[in-house]
Amino acid sequence: MKKAIFALLVAFDAIGIAAQEVSWKDYLPEVHGTLRGKYEYQTATGEQRFQVRTARVSVTGNVTPIVSYKAEIDLCDEGEIKMLDAYARVTPLKGFYITAGQMRVPFTIDAHRSPHLQYFANRSFIAKQMGSLRDAGATLKYVRKEGFPFSLEAGLFSGSGLTEQKGWHKALSYSAKLELTPFKGYNLTLSTQRIRPTDRNIYMYDIGTFYNWNNCHFEVETMYKEYANSSFKSVWAVDAFVNYDWFIRKKKSLFKKVSLLARFDYMGNNSDGTLDEQGEFLITDYERKRITGGLTFSFGKPFQADLRLNYEKYFYSDRSFALESEQDKLVVEMMVRF
Repeated sequence: MKKAIFALLVAFDAIGIAAQEVSWKDYLPEVHGTLRGKYEYQTATGEQRFQVRTARVSVTGNVTPIVSYKAEIDLCDEGEIKMLDAYARVTPLKGFYITAGQMRVPFTIDAHRSPHLQYFANRSFIAKQMGSLRDAGATLKYVRKEGFPFSLEAGLFSGSGLTEQKGWHKALSYSAKLELTPFKGYNLTLSTQRIRPTDRNIYMYDIGTFYNWNNCHFEVETMYKEYANSSFKSVWAVDAFVNYDWFIRKKKSLFKKVSLLARFDYMGNNSDGTLDEQGEFLITDYERKRITGGLTFSFGKPFQADLRLNYEKYFYSDRSFALESEQDKLVVEMMVRF
């Protein structure tokens, strides 16, 4: 009897200690937001416009020590309201994360960057036209920080995108992403994805790497897209850029950092899965190359309040293929993150 009472007292004492370690402050929601307003001038046509590209608000928090959540909405994605993230996450063991809901599909480096973490005003072809996808599904992720650090994430998704979630599917889409960080400043990312916008599969494979050395960031990423049964010609895409940061030490300076950037990206004739009247894949993005040069002026911490100045030069085999917004242009963008 004494042993039972002693064990009970020890248990209550342990619960008391655990309760002291967890504060009510740990369960307060965190609110963040990103605002991006831009001005664009197309040098070839003389046309110009102002645009609110992003007005995101997100709420994150914990409901128990192992259960967390995130909800993010964009109030003005080129004039449209979109629900972006809405998921719950469970961490049953150290380093393991189970996520269910609507989220960014784990694929590529550049497509996975939030708007405030982008280096350029406009995303690369890989991030915008080729590998950008949010969907409803579930993922399992493991992160190892000791020894040889890496993370591995894989998941199943409906394949319907953000707005068409009522439909039923005989085959689900999948995605997997492996990130290796063998030493400080270096990252190697391998990822693959299968989507099924119609009754035919589309397979995508991506490899990317970046290295931070002193004040420089070097990054190269390439993606290969293959259509089942050779129903459309395979597509290659490349994104390569360098960023150099010059920190300003003067306390009274308006800017704390100036970044110099240069990028080259390319994509072949691409189809996002849209079918023509004959039931064949339709070219939604014609082959093109682009060179981008830019300056970014940071008012405070990096990616907190940035003024981005970019010039984009496009190259087409036939200029008539150029979409209205995919032409030579000057971009001035103000980004604020809170």
